[in-house]
Amino acid sequence: MPIGLLALALGGFGIGLTEFGIIGLLPEVAADLNVTEPVAGHLVSGYALSVAVGAIALTAAIARFDRKKVLLALMFLFVAGNLISAIAPDYWVLMGGRIVAALCHGAFFGVGSVVAADMVAPNRRAGAIALMFGGLTAANVLGVPLGTLLGQQLGWRSTFWAITVIGVAALAGIRLLVPVTPVPAGASLRGELGAFRRPQVWVSATVSVLAFGGMFGAFTYIAFTLTEVSGFAATTVPWLLVLFGAGTFVGNLAGGKAADRALNPALIVILALLAAVLALFALTARSQPMTVVSLVLMGAIGLATAPGLQLRIMKYAQDAPALASGANIAAFNLGNALGAWLGGLALAAGHGFTSPLWVGAGTTVAGLLVLVAGSIRTRGGHAPEPAVQGGADVPTRTTGSGA
Repeated sequence: MPIGLLALALGGFGIGLTEFGIIGLLPEVAADLNVTEPVAGHLVSGYALSVAVGAIALTAAIARFDRKKVLLALMFLFVAGNLISAIAPDYWVLMGGRIVAALCHGAFFGVGSVVAADMVAPNRRAGAIALMFGGLTAANVLGVPLGTLLGQQLGWRSTFWAITVIGVAALAGIRLLVPVTPVPAGASLRGELGAFRRPQVWVSATVSVLAFGGMFGAFTYIAFTLTEVSGFAATTVPWLLVLFGAGTFVGNLAGGKAADRALNPALIVILALLAAVLALFALTARSQPMTVVSLVLMGAIGLATAPGLQLRIMKYAQDAPALASGANIAAFNLGNALGAWLGGLALAAGHGFTSPLWVGAGTTVAGLLVLVAGSIRTRGGHAPEPAVQGGADVPTRTTGSGA
């Protein structure tokens, strides 16, 4: 395993802490900055929207530059955003710091996925991407409890100071450990945009929206399911969410290994399992032991899709992977928003606190159907999709669905 992957994972860990670490500190932030808790909650939604914007716009702007230098610049932006947040005198400066940090989120994982894949043999690329995403999933496990604990003991600003230090360490690690990965000759923004003329790129992005929409649509309202249906005390919810986070960490790594063996078949099996787990969760949510099992499985199987989906979109944009990879990060976040909206509609319609689980299962099935249709097309004798170099089409070989 190239040690540079650990530097990328550390960067992912810091970015994940920025995203999740504030969630448990919203009451302290609201009180200190004299805003309501719903207004404080915009620090979370504003971050997510900025991730989606930065994933595409910023990645497009940096498509022609050396990728190591790009990663260093993005981590510098990340450090600056968290430093602004740590010293913010009021709410709007804090929001500005959150936006600055969020802009690098999607671009870092988009470009970092390409760099990570280039650091290993072709049959280990999904595993390398999974290791980088492992930093993000570790932050999902640790971000809320550790960020909350530190902020409650030393003030909410201390959490942002700690993340700033992590960002500096990741910046140094990338500078020292990640090899130079120059952009291929002839790369251009026009060439990167050319990848979006390929149906399989859109298939991958659509599956990402639906797969993450299925899981996170259910997860958004999981606290209500745990307390109102399963009967857990509210004080146990954070620890149950740690179990979910632990599942995402394991599932992410396992999903990377599975995708390296057989990309499309692995994704098809994982999505089918995710739909089944969400349905099982809805059916057995009144049983606390089954709820615990379902929660861990939902995290493990849900995040097992991430490295494979990231590799798939890169596979069909081999000559222009950075923007397509960043767009897939945007698709993940769009899926999160879509799933939360659909789950909210089900709740508002009075279908009960298990309805987001059913909606998530249905959304996942839709993603599965899109993926199966796309996989059949790659097997069905269709002409290979063109590669785009600097805006000009040249032939390329398209592999079968097993990657």
